[in-house]
Amino acid sequence: MPSILITGANRGIGLEFVKQYAADGWKVYACCRNPQAASDLNALEGDITVHALDVSDLAAIYALAEKIDAPLNVVIANAGVGSWNIPGFGDMDYDAWKRVMDVNLYGAVATCEAFAPHAIKAKGRIAAMTSEMGSIADASSGAIPYRTSKAALNMAVQVIAPELAPKDVAIATFHPGWVKTDMGGPHARITAEQSVSGLRQRFEEMRPTSSPKFLAYDGREIPW
Repeated sequence: MPSILITGANRGIGLEFVKQYAADGWKVYACCRNPQAASDLNALEGDITVHALDVSDLAAIYALAEKIDAPLNVVIANAGVGSWNIPGFGDMDYDAWKRVMDVNLYGAVATCEAFAPHAIKAKGRIAAMTSEMGSIADASSGAIPYRTSKAALNMAVQVIAPELAPKDVAIATFHPGWVKTDMGGPHARITAEQSVSGLRQRFEEMRPTSSPKFLAYDGREIPW
């Protein structure tokens, strides 16, 4: 039975990842901050183990990695926060910016690092959910904390990839699209089901490489 670990699994595309992989018979390790309040996640059927995890607590990530002593075919660093309500340039809130980086950058990289040994055992894949808003080549104004956190995550994964490729582990960053979730809002273009279905195809296509591409859920290549 293949296995997968997903952070930020209680809502949005994280929840949809759990739903689809569990329905296909995978063993799912679903991580979220407050499992007791994750009613939609707890209602899903399948071989699902729910773990409490706040990815801004780096020590907790490594502790969970020690607890889960099993090969992982796929690791998805999905947990993230937006910065839409944080003041912009001219009135920057640096404490709020740091909180975004704690989750979107440090938490994501720590997830990749802590569970890399599990992926190595399975010769698996590690996917970090980023955003087209992290593209420097396609940058526009606004959301400085969010954009910089995702741009930094893109760079981190590019640096990590050459270290994992010789160990037969593929790692890459992916843009899930503008998705109708709590973060994406009701005016987004695609559903979580569409995003996750496309991302799963991209994951299957992943191969170990020292220079992975930055891809959207539909296979479109995004400029760095």
